[in-house]
Amino acid sequence: MLGFALAWVVLVPMRGDQWWADRLLAWEGGQWKLGHSLLLETVIHRGGKRLSVLTWLAAVGITVWMWQRPDLRHWRRPAVALLLSVLLSTLTVSMLKSITHMDCPWDLLGYGGQRPFIDLFAARPAELPAAACFPAGHASAGYAWVALYFFAGAVRPQWRGAGLWTGLAAGLVFGLAQQLRGAHFLSHDLASLMVCWLVALAVYRLVAADGRSVAQGAAA
Repeated sequence: MLGFALAWVVLVPMRGDQWWADRLLAWEGGQWKLGHSLLLETVIHRGGKRLSVLTWLAAVGITVWMWQRPDLRHWRRPAVALLLSVLLSTLTVSMLKSITHMDCPWDLLGYGGQRPFIDLFAARPAELPAAACFPAGHASAGYAWVALYFFAGAVRPQWRGAGLWTGLAAGLVFGLAQQLRGAHFLSHDLASLMVCWLVALAVYRLVAADGRSVAQGAAA
């Protein structure tokens, strides 16, 4: 939480978001040339979202199978918590996107669009079109899997690092791809990560009794 707070201060009040977006835009020659690239839009954006959904569905199937195996009884609650965490994380981010009304960089003046930048807690002029770019929805499809850290903590503590880095790596790849397309600022991805982490923490405290100790350690 301290790391999140410090990063937020750098990115938002100190305009680190704009500094980073300016560098990406300059690197692309002053326009979002990668906005419709095969790799970023088709493979990572569309394909990555589908991969996350398919992985979740596969996890559902594995969890159902576990309930048929008495010897895997201690895996059941952590597995259910994993499914709930990933689902609730993405749904929470989607809900927040619909109420924060923040624009994507490519819609803003100076980044290829025509809209003025409106801060998160500033009143949005009624004449501006609706916006839904904060937090970052696509990044949440990757960051939601940080719940693997808590799942591993409940069933195989030695796997916690691998679980955590799997979720972080997926979120970083999805998030950076969208930043390169001009779809999100860095703080949008950071907010998605924190939502996913807090949802996973809450779910494992409530659902996975075996994961309680690792959840308490993460909260501390």
